Amino acid sequence: MSLYAAAKAVIAPASRAVWPQRVEGLSNVPRQGPVILASNHLALIDPLFIGVACPRPVRFIAKQELFDEGTLPRRLFTRALRAIGQLSVDRRPGESAQEAMNNSLAVLEGGEVFGIFPEGSRSPDGRLYRGQTGLAWLALTTGAPVVPVALTGTERILPRGRRLPSLNRVGMRFGEAVDLSPWKDQAHRARPRREATDAIMAAIAKLSGQEQVPRFAASVKAELEQG
Repeated sequence: MSLYAAAKAVIAPASRAVWPQRVEGLSNVPRQGPVILASNHLALIDPLFIGVACPRPVRFIAKQELFDEGTLPRRLFTRALRAIGQLSVDRRPGESAQEAMNNSLAVLEGGEVFGIFPEGSRSPDGRLYRGQTGLAWLALTTGAPVVPVALTGTERILPRGRRLPSLNRVGMRFGEAVDLSPWKDQAHRARPRREATDAIMAAIAKLSGQEQVPRFAASVKAELEQG
């Protein structure tokens, strides 16, 4: 048994016992071949629930700070992250985009499942924000199907300012793959990438019922932090 499977065998039943989960549409996830799971992003714990629900191993990109090996607990955590196939990326301006794309491309070219939060950051208010076009570039470059995913309830598990997680039901809906054929072979063009990304975000919104905001979550969060 792989370390990923062993970890999931422990984490899955524990998480379901603490946070009852309702999962719909798993039949929309291809059983083999590359696939992109594009999800809304409400909480830091979101990757755990998608990984538990999906019948195949899912690779996510984790920020580089989580791979800091300065202390023993950090070293253990880092090795666990790497063992289950999670990818680190430098999120400093000018550093992350190309590294993230290269790592993501390698995952899909290997026929694996890649999980991505196209908003690029957690929603600051529960609404669905504009998607980053790197998602469309990946899909149109590799031909991998994009399955939209909608999470609900995760934002109430560990809200800002709370130290201990609360008990809460979690919902996950996996939709049908988004039809990106109108933009086939146009990954190199900015406008088709934006249109394809918007189509994916619309599919996520249809599943989640969230209000869509035509702005990037990171810019809104920056404004909120500045008061």
